[in-house]
Amino acid sequence: MTTATDLRLRESDEIQGDIVAGFKKDNVTLLFLKFEDAARARDWLRRLAPQIATTRQVAGFNAAFSEARKSSGGDDPRTLRATWLGLSLTYEGMRQLSATDPFPQGAPPGTGLEAFKEGSAKRAGALGDTGDNSPENWLFGNGKSQPVHAVLTIASDTEEDLRTTVEAQREAAATDRIVIVFQQNAQTLKGSRRGKEHFGFKDGISEPGVRFFDQPDPNRPEEVQGHPGTRIVPAGEFVVGEQPAPGSATEFPEWARNGSFQVVRRLSQDVPGWWAQVSVKLKELKQAKAVPESATAEWLAARLVGRWRSGAPVCKHQDRDVPNDPAASSDNDFDFRDDLEGLATPLFSHLRKTSPRAGLQAPDPSVPPLDARDLDGRRIIRRGAPYGYPFDPASEGPGGPDDPRGLLFVCYQADIARQFEFIQADWMDQPDFPPGRHPEPGKDPVTQQADQVDFESRGSDGAVRHTPLSFQQFVQTQGSVYAFAPSISTLKALCDGRLTGQGQQGQNQGSTQGQQGQGGTQTQYQQGQQGGQTSPQSGRAYPCDEIVAVPDRWRRGGQSEFWVCHGDRYRKISVSDGTGADRVVKGDGRLSGHSCLQGIARLDCVLPMPDLQNPGGKSWYWVFHSSGGRQQYRAVSLTCGSTHAGTLERPDRDLTSWGSLKGVGQVDCFLPVPDQQRVSGKSWYWVFHTTGGRQQYRLISVADGAAHTDVLERTDRELSQWGSLNGVGKVDCFLPVPDQQRVGGKSEYWVFHGDTYRRISVADGSGHPDRLVGGDRSCSGWNSLS
Repeated sequence: MTTATDLRLRESDEIQGDIVAGFKKDNVTLLFLKFEDAARARDWLRRLAPQIATTRQVAGFNAAFSEARKSSGGDDPRTLRATWLGLSLTYEGMRQLSATDPFPQGAPPGTGLEAFKEGSAKRAGALGDTGDNSPENWLFGNGKSQPVHAVLTIASDTEEDLRTTVEAQREAAATDRIVIVFQQNAQTLKGSRRGKEHFGFKDGISEPGVRFFDQPDPNRPEEVQGHPGTRIVPAGEFVVGEQPAPGSATEFPEWARNGSFQVVRRLSQDVPGWWAQVSVKLKELKQAKAVPESATAEWLAARLVGRWRSGAPVCKHQDRDVPNDPAASSDNDFDFRDDLEGLATPLFSHLRKTSPRAGLQAPDPSVPPLDARDLDGRRIIRRGAPYGYPFDPASEGPGGPDDPRGLLFVCYQADIARQFEFIQADWMDQPDFPPGRHPEPGKDPVTQQADQVDFESRGSDGAVRHTPLSFQQFVQTQGSVYAFAPSISTLKALCDGRLTGQGQQGQNQGSTQGQQGQGGTQTQYQQGQQGGQTSPQSGRAYPCDEIVAVPDRWRRGGQSEFWVCHGDRYRKISVSDGTGADRVVKGDGRLSGHSCLQGIARLDCVLPMPDLQNPGGKSWYWVFHSSGGRQQYRAVSLTCGSTHAGTLERPDRDLTSWGSLKGVGQVDCFLPVPDQQRVSGKSWYWVFHTTGGRQQYRLISVADGAAHTDVLERTDRELSQWGSLNGVGKVDCFLPVPDQQRVGGKSEYWVFHGDTYRRISVADGSGHPDRLVGGDRSCSGWNSLS
């Protein structure tokens, strides 16, 4: 049974980072791409795939960013920044890369898979995209001129970093004959407009929480901690393969697992036209005595939207906006149970049309209103940002009334038809929603052409009055694409012209150009012995957080034993010299079964104390683990012998106690420099760490002696400096090949990353040149890890 504290999606290296974590950057560019040559497109993807941000990376960065903001009193930290890449593919794009039909038996009719296959242009009419909004007027995705095969999202904290990355990606695309059909830039508005869309209203307030990603509130477990009213929705509504809400089950192909379907729309906004219309409609309502004489254009606009400019809901603040409300964190803590008639928040308001919450009344008034959880299967996760300059009536340059501006709308869901299309066609564009009302409520007047909207008010006699209004459309669809954001595994498979990974991962037969290793030497992609299994097999691999050598079981009788840790569990395995054959020695146990590891929910990494390995039958270790979003470490010892009894030698301390780890967010693993262990009383290590959402490495040393003085020997470098790690986004741990340590002046290691591993070598001497011995294979090929 899954516990309420299960936040496993935060650790996913399979799910792309924008889906549930969210890039949350001020500067965004979307490149809409067309493949001219499928083989070269696969080459392009092979180089791009390692750069795609994962949920683990983005969630870690966002948490660090949030903590830094709190420490600085709410200001964005200037030194903490990142640039993220995300990739989605259209149906035709997946056909091109895989050289096969993603739906060999046809897409099931009426499902989101059919919507994905047909594309947004073919389905435009059913969504209200007609007239000026019809595909023939679109800038991209119209289905006629340049087809879109992929959407590359680039998001960055700074304009400069975004510009640099966009230029690099444009060059990379051109190299492999990939055409940039359209480039859409977007940017968070500045100053008092920050966080708002161009009509002036705060945006992105009502995003759902995601089960297994967002921390539940202990007192209200269906809501996100610290965000009252924000419901936690089953993860399967957004990530394929996770459990969806009841009644939302859909059969998906294997290639869709851990991915999400994406909708991208360019929505232009005529800001002066929309506000001028609000003023006209206010006069009509005043003439009809349907609103107070004190009502302003802001008052009416808030009712059209359902919120005031600040985001404060009209149902909680009916008279005026509260822009500096200290209770703004509760802006989602409301529903419409007490306003079924729509007298406070109109039934046609954008807020109620897109998310009716608790309070959606059935046509039969004797039936109780639906609960919010009954609508979980319709929720979407919205991303996106405004594009263009804010409207400035006095501007003679950017910002004038004819300047292009609007919203770059992006959303993720598991089923485009059941989620996005249903909201758009059956709620927003449907006059008879909510159903059974007379007169009909009308369409969403913020985004649609609403020929007749029913404005309800209460007269002086207490009776409900109905005043008809008509609204022109001042939001226009100028482009739309349906795409799919695949898992990292599916992206890797597409690099090789496949839709899914293979149970038996063969050698990568390609080769890379020579690259600089961390010592400045050329490295070459080579085939070589994989080790670690007698025969590859399919199945789910046992992920490796850390692998620790059993201190008195190193190369005894040609066997070496290791503890393999994952989450709150561990198992003991052995690896043979020569063949590399592996087996399970002892099955899974819990870390908490050892008194020295009490309180550790997940072990990040372990560093043996260099001068305290097996003196007097006891070995000492530093154990790094995370608690409450902050990494700590403790000192433990293990006795040699059959039980390996553990003792807590020193309780948890903050990472700041290590001077050599200053500025590190989380240590992921250590790799001892093979020929620099206990040389002149000092041992050197490469430290792989995740800071600011991406993994880097540095070089440190630790001295023998009671103090174990540590020194930063060389500052951070990018992972790409290791030629043998080309294509690896994050190293989880290293396992030394037991009989290949310091043999012929080099040492070999298995490198585990995600659900794959590779084999590398590191040479002794200056520069410590590294080489890829064997390419990536599935961890399920290890008998002991299956």
